[in-house]
Amino acid sequence: MESIEAASRTVAALIQGGMRHAVVAPGSRSAPLAYALAASAASSQVALHVRIDERDAGFTALGLALASGAPVAVVTTSGTAVGNVMPAVMEANHSAVPVVVLSADRPEELRGTGANQTTRQASLFGTAVRYDADISAGDDPTSAVQAGLAAAMGTGGRLPVRGPVQLNLALADPLTPDPEAGMPEAPAPGPVAEAAPPVTHAPIDPNAHAAGSAPATTGVTLRSPSAARRSVVIAGAGAGAGAELFASLLGLPLFAEPSSNARHGASAVGPYRLLLEHLGADIERVVMFGRPTLNRQVAALLQRDDVEIARYEPEPVAWYEPGRRPEQRVATRDELAEFAGTGPAGWLAQWQRAAQAAEAAIDETLDSEPVVSGLHVARALWSDTIRRNARLVVGSSNPIRDLDLVATPTERSWAGVFANRGIAGIDGTVATAHGICLAEPARETRLLLGDLTLLHDVGGLFLGAGEPEPNLQIIVVNDGGGGIFSLLEHGGLGEQERYRADVERLFGTPHSVNIAALAAAYGVRHRAAGTAIELEAALAERINGRSIIEVHTRRSELRALHERIKAAVTASRP
Repeated sequence: MESIEAASRTVAALIQGGMRHAVVAPGSRSAPLAYALAASAASSQVALHVRIDERDAGFTALGLALASGAPVAVVTTSGTAVGNVMPAVMEANHSAVPVVVLSADRPEELRGTGANQTTRQASLFGTAVRYDADISAGDDPTSAVQAGLAAAMGTGGRLPVRGPVQLNLALADPLTPDPEAGMPEAPAPGPVAEAAPPVTHAPIDPNAHAAGSAPATTGVTLRSPSAARRSVVIAGAGAGAGAELFASLLGLPLFAEPSSNARHGASAVGPYRLLLEHLGADIERVVMFGRPTLNRQVAALLQRDDVEIARYEPEPVAWYEPGRRPEQRVATRDELAEFAGTGPAGWLAQWQRAAQAAEAAIDETLDSEPVVSGLHVARALWSDTIRRNARLVVGSSNPIRDLDLVATPTERSWAGVFANRGIAGIDGTVATAHGICLAEPARETRLLLGDLTLLHDVGGLFLGAGEPEPNLQIIVVNDGGGGIFSLLEHGGLGEQERYRADVERLFGTPHSVNIAALAAAYGVRHRAAGTAIELEAALAERINGRSIIEVHTRRSELRALHERIKAAVTASRP
């Protein structure tokens, strides 16, 4: 079988298995796959996206798969091109996202001979993928593609949960279709194994109830717990609306990270991380949904010897190895409810009163500040994005932590937040947001990130001629370096003369990049917002195409601002 036919069969099997988007990075060895995808795109069987950087191609595929829930292929040529997809594969592994890496390779006889752009790339991703196959030149790839798709969607493979796979295809010359005959028509693949449904913790209507009202329980019941306990519910990335429903039914405080998509309802406590210092000593038990990773206060709570912890895990997850975590794993809601118990009289109300007072103290402190900070940006962005019912992608480091502190829980479910919390890196954030936006082009999407995160993935702004431009508004909090380190131990050390210069150079990583000029170079509209009024006006604009709102803040004042907020919350205790 010639390479062109093998590529056609590969693409046909992927489309039959549910692939609707593919991202291609240009290359010679992968040309048969590119031509096959182009032919399928011409007949509207698949949407084809082209990126010149394999790392951004991988993260674009990640974003597409995150937003759509369907498998998305990323095509690379041989050599270092494959290795550049590794960061996206690592994130997809820990976040359970079905990314299919189609890596083109030289035939076996050329491997290990010093042939140009050739290395041992089969099984390159190791345990980070659910399945990998090295398909020899001339072989029919259909069965391997079907097996790979099944593994990507949660059946078969090394782990019964969704995740990335690698299909390494050896492709021999000729690598282009016959100019006269064109692309061969691939035979219809055989039946595909049924994929496992996506793991969900909330088989309910997410808009079924509002804050302050009785939660709707249609289709969801809990056996009444036999005891009352001072328990709390922690919702991390991927928790879903089921965490809020569980907390509401049992009358328990809910600490929901933004990317949990559970930050709503009467049980949700917004500034929980500051309140833990005052009310946390009374907590007896913790129930975990998803994967909490943001706050040291939560980490300290989970490490306490006097607190019992249970994690809701109805299906296997990819982000930890069995036996490596101490908490109890619970697979059913009734068992989880029995562990948690119902909140004793006044337990939830105590947290609600403290949250309301803390939110007022935070708002008063921010309103009295003479300059705009990342917290101001996150607060304004949160409320306006909810009003628009847009999607919000949030970068790691300070932006998502700022949002976690100031985002007032919504009354109704709003599952619109995305963040790469699998490994919580800053790489690929711009490309991920583009992919999320392209999965549902008609819906407005926003990206909140810091200046270093933008610079780390500035190549994600590149769109070649003819590529669809997403409706994406990028809000950059520019403090001229790495602001998060100001809030860690390094910030305190940097206040000492002996370490100031080293901390600034090694962790602050100051820069003077002109982001307006950078935006112009990539054809992206740019607008500066230096005041709260300018920020409000910029956010009110219609999101049409791509734009950057740049907000300059002062990194040197960040640590002191957080100390003032902490003191204000302490003073606000009811």
